[in-house]
Amino acid sequence: MEMIADILLVAGALGAGFYCYVLARRLTKFTDLENGVGGAVAVLSAQVDDLTRTLTAAQDSAGDSTKSLQELTDRAEDVARRLELLVASMHDLPQKPQPKAEAAEPVFVRHSRN
Repeated sequence: MEMIADILLVAGALGAGFYCYVLARRLTKFTDLENGVGGAVAVLSAQVDDLTRTLTAAQDSAGDSTKSLQELTDRAEDVARRLELLVASMHDLPQKPQPKAEAAEPVFVRHSRN
């Protein structure tokens, strides 16, 4: 009985050793930097760095555009105020009387048919 238990114990140890060997090979393939998930993680990390740089550049550009647009808006509001003052001052000017055009009599032209 003891011998059977030892044989089963050795068989179990060999099975566990083979299972660990298979898992180790799979893990090596899994973390391979060229073909496995490790490669995908490395590529994604590089893409995240590129996107971060692009996002920073876009934010800087948007900030510059916002400043430029704010300056243009301020100038437009200033010009609008000046125009409002000019239009308001035009209401204070006296109106010149418009000469009335005399009504001309209608002229009838007869066309002859040939």
